[in-house]
Amino acid sequence: MNELATLRPMPPAVSAAALETEALPHNIEAEQQLLGAILTNNDVYDRIASLVKPEHFFDPVHQRIFERAAARIQKNALVSPVTLKIYFEDDDGLKELGGPSYLVRLAGAAISSYAARDYAQMIYDLAVRRELMSLGRDLTAKAAKVEIDSEPKDQIIEAEQRLYKLGEQGVAERGFQSFLKAVTEAVNVANAAYQRGGGLAGISTGLIDLDKKLGGLHASDLLILAGRPSMGKTSLATNIAFNIAKAYKRGRTHDGHEGAVEGGVVGFFSLEMSSEQLAARILSEASEVPSEQIRRGDMQEFEFRKFVEAAKSLESCPLYIDDTPALPISQVAARARRLKRTHGLDVLIIDYLQLLKGTGKGDNRVQEVSEITQGLKAIAKELNIPVIALSQLSRQVESREDKRPQLSDLRESGSIEQDADVVMFVYRDEYYKEREKPGDHELEKIAQWQVVMEQVRGKAEVIIGKQRHGPIGSVELSFEGRFTRFGNLAQQWQGSGPRDDVGF
Repeated sequence: MNELATLRPMPPAVSAAALETEALPHNIEAEQQLLGAILTNNDVYDRIASLVKPEHFFDPVHQRIFERAAARIQKNALVSPVTLKIYFEDDDGLKELGGPSYLVRLAGAAISSYAARDYAQMIYDLAVRRELMSLGRDLTAKAAKVEIDSEPKDQIIEAEQRLYKLGEQGVAERGFQSFLKAVTEAVNVANAAYQRGGGLAGISTGLIDLDKKLGGLHASDLLILAGRPSMGKTSLATNIAFNIAKAYKRGRTHDGHEGAVEGGVVGFFSLEMSSEQLAARILSEASEVPSEQIRRGDMQEFEFRKFVEAAKSLESCPLYIDDTPALPISQVAARARRLKRTHGLDVLIIDYLQLLKGTGKGDNRVQEVSEITQGLKAIAKELNIPVIALSQLSRQVESREDKRPQLSDLRESGSIEQDADVVMFVYRDEYYKEREKPGDHELEKIAQWQVVMEQVRGKAEVIIGKQRHGPIGSVELSFEGRFTRFGNLAQQWQGSGPRDDVGF
């Protein structure tokens, strides 16, 4: 046993509370070795500061020593038994251990600093175990105490939140990294794209022309998909979600880890539609049975068979839907983390941004939207996944002659435009032209209108108004209104027939 540990005699009368405290998992010797390493080499602190905090030490005296040492090191001041002595001359806890001379013995008995990180990890792990035990005791006590204003459901939510918070502690901050490491990561990404035949660096949306413009969906990016009502925002989002989930293949990625090599696991927060409605829409697109017929049950036998077959083919798709309404951004983050831990997560979609809630501090909607978009960007970076958030556009679009949306049409556009890596708009000219139909008696105008309708029917545009890593511009897609389905549009130079890989 470490000679320092023998300097801590057990008091003669030990209470039940003290015995319970002693039974908690801890390692006094590891704490002594880590503190000794810091006292002899202050550079050790920089290696363990992101992992260990004062509260992770079991012994209160060690907590105070670490706290004082950290405060001085952060001010670029020397930390040693001599410089710390003045802070502990009146410390009763340290007096029981022999006074300031205990600091000298800590430094004298310290081993080489190379093992400091291992000791820090051990101290942190034991602190987490103690916190888990405390959480369990609190949960048991609250569950046993029957009160009117303490519902079991609320207790479960509180316990979950504490577990999330505990699970996110101790994650070492990335901080600075060498340019060599950054360059290596960039080369690995480029190599992965090259191995796919020079195609995409990111995840394919299943829409060829959109992929070419975006280079796929990139990890840590926040993409905003905006449009006026009835333009097809949700339809395009569900198309992309299904294309990604359908293409999912697991294997070894370019960085050597197990994960998605094609497609991915998709999380879909549907704040507007129920999960059943969303599933029916996806089934309509996949089975080519109009959704209104599915809702009414108005199907022929062959249509119902196609519907059931589509359902069977989709049941293994890694597409997870959460239809909880009015979620706060903190809950979105917590649930996304949980999904990534349990099933994996490669793409997250939120339908739609304006239905999320902030922390509720203040009544300024612009500030709340700013908090939400910053939170979504933080989720994208933390989980290293692309996040697609749908957004409504303001009504000023309708008052213009050219109704193609632009960045200034975004509601509370400042924060959305600023935080997003990509801003895309869905636009269907067909929707507006249909509403410009002349009266039946205006034969000449009717003829002109029919010519225009023929040009725009079955077509949609995705206008890329902002792209941090690539060009802006417009992408044409096909749109089948009966199935609310977007697909790849065959261009004139490709012939008149549709592509083989249209839509689903």
